[in-house]
Amino acid sequence: MFLKRNFLSLALAAGVLGLASCNKGGDFSKTTSGIEYKVFKSNGKSYDAREVGAEGDATYKDRIGKIMALHVEYRTGKDSVLFNSRKQQMGFPVRVPLDSVRKQQRGGLEEAISLLQPGDSAVFRFNVDTIFAKSFRQPVPPFMQKAGKTMTMYVKVDKVQTRDEAMADVQKMQVEQQQKMKEHADQQLKSDDVKLQDYIKKNNLTAQKDPSGVYYVVTTPGTGPKPKAGQIVAVKYTGKLLENGKVFDTSEKAPNNGKPIEFPIGVGQVIPGWDKAIPMLNKGSKAVLLIPSSLAYGQRGAGADIPADAILRFDVELVDVKNAPPQPQMSQEDMQRQLEAMQQQQQQQQGQ
Repeated sequence: MFLKRNFLSLALAAGVLGLASCNKGGDFSKTTSGIEYKVFKSNGKSYDAREVGAEGDATYKDRIGKIMALHVEYRTGKDSVLFNSRKQQMGFPVRVPLDSVRKQQRGGLEEAISLLQPGDSAVFRFNVDTIFAKSFRQPVPPFMQKAGKTMTMYVKVDKVQTRDEAMADVQKMQVEQQQKMKEHADQQLKSDDVKLQDYIKKNNLTAQKDPSGVYYVVTTPGTGPKPKAGQIVAVKYTGKLLENGKVFDTSEKAPNNGKPIEFPIGVGQVIPGWDKAIPMLNKGSKAVLLIPSSLAYGQRGAGADIPADAILRFDVELVDVKNAPPQPQMSQEDMQRQLEAMQQQQQQQQGQ
């Protein structure tokens, strides 16, 4: 859980404010491929149901090759929010390319999106096994299996654009988003620090603070070396939400079953708080790591277990520190081929 999760698929495939009321009235319709849906068109004051043909939206052909911007929210079968673009993307929409390959994904997310027109709102309900097989091409994660057999997606379409229009919007959005994210992270770090100091005081902890904002408490000092960037560390851990003490992950349970996990430290393979705090520990140390949200999963959170802006506590043991295995040296022939490929690429770029 502490590892960086790739939620790109969930984000693209991941309520939308005002849509929850749409889910209350009427039964779901169903496509011939099995997607359950309710599609609504705003009349300016409320939402009216919009009929969709059994074989899909006949106007979709006019949108092929364009980009749809939409706000989207995913919920598990137990109604836990997995992703909300308005909250977790600073109010900016998700963008989805519309193309003709949707027919190869009947019953998947691509077909669901193809039913929508600009200005539509919709609720889609999918079978979890089916949607992960068709759209994610991977087994259903355990936390999703425990949350029920369905996954619901709420959607509000913002607009449909040409690729050039979408690219210009994205470039503008990235600048605005980076600024908003920095402002939010700076503000959140101050707020988190107040909560962390209060937690440390209430629990009578003797904590040290890293310049980044991570607090760490060495409960059992180790006698071995401290890890350096690039070295492989083996760590046992239990992760909890600081707010309520709920355990969201531990190496004591499957798949680790009590064995430490191994990873290179200081190279971005784990959350920033771990990269900052683990090098402060000697081999053999046991410690408590108190990590502000901006150095954990930030405003996005992580699935249903770690909400946005969550401060995390990890109880860790640094079991081992060792050098990374040597990388195989590249042969002279491989180096020459790589150099020729780079030169060819540069020539092609210059000729464009």
